[in-house]
Amino acid sequence: MAVTSQQSSFLPLLKVGMPSGSEWFSRAAVVAGMGSVLLLLPLVLPSFQVSWISLGIIYVIVGLSINVLMGYAGQVSLGHQAFVGVGAFTSALMVSEVGMPFWFAIFVAAGTGAVAALALGFVALRLKGLYLALITLAYGGIAERVIFSIPSLTGGGAGTLAPRPNGFAGETAYLYVCYAVLGTVLFVDWRLLKTKAGRAILAIRENEIAAASFGINVVGYKLLAFVLSGAVAGVAGSLFAHWRTVVVSVDFDFKLALTFVLMAAVGGLGSRAGIFGASMFFAIFPLAANALTVWVLIIGPVLLLFTLAVAPGGMGQQLRPITEWLRGKPFSLKHDEGGVQTGGAGVRP
Repeated sequence: MAVTSQQSSFLPLLKVGMPSGSEWFSRAAVVAGMGSVLLLLPLVLPSFQVSWISLGIIYVIVGLSINVLMGYAGQVSLGHQAFVGVGAFTSALMVSEVGMPFWFAIFVAAGTGAVAALALGFVALRLKGLYLALITLAYGGIAERVIFSIPSLTGGGAGTLAPRPNGFAGETAYLYVCYAVLGTVLFVDWRLLKTKAGRAILAIRENEIAAASFGINVVGYKLLAFVLSGAVAGVAGSLFAHWRTVVVSVDFDFKLALTFVLMAAVGGLGSRAGIFGASMFFAIFPLAANALTVWVLIIGPVLLLFTLAVAPGGMGQQLRPITEWLRGKPFSLKHDEGGVQTGGAGVRP
């Protein structure tokens, strides 16, 4: 009896720091409020601004795909625009030439993006650091100047038509399609880290030798990270193609690859919230300022240098007090700075 009472006396300690029911309600209200703003905002904005948001959501999906490869697996990708381009041209061809519905074409685009990433993964398996970066850079350049310039496949300079799905041709309707795809990608990304494969990929990022000593198939899980990243990038490419309604090879040049890397680094590798914020910023601000070249070549690198020097975890580091509070922890401005390799906060929402 004494033992039972002694054990029960420790039970209140387990609840210390846990939110009460009303505190959980306040957190849920904040999340619901942010979701409502995203859903209702397109109804009051002009169509051209709704189009900007659609592009921002597409960039978020690209950022999440880069995060799988760079944030989770610790691999470098400087040619990610190739996966996006493959998905874009595939989806456009399936819809405009084959007559396939958009809802099937987006899955085909995911498959071709995965195959393209798998091919790169086989080449890059034994490489690290600068050599891996150079290989991915060359891969993106070859895709831009060779594959995307084949007239029979991509229409050459004229490009390929990519009509929007029936019933979703309007800017607001298409934005909701992008929202739905982003929600699916976020769910898959969240579930990935709950699985054995996700934990293995994270272990490889920390130390490949230690991961192999625990029986993790380093080569296999690296390839899996490439495939998943390429598949998500292919999905983003499909959305981008039908957002533009016509796809041309110049859409996927090195400036786009640089933008993708910058938004992932500034957002904070490993942080979904940081990736979301940075991707939206890099997509919308250049359109609003009408200065894309200046933005990418000057302002983007300045932001990157600021991130590396002042906030190595990027936006994810700055948003961590809020994301931790939403997850049930007490609100505190004191948090570890982390780094680029850990996204400032490890793997976080």
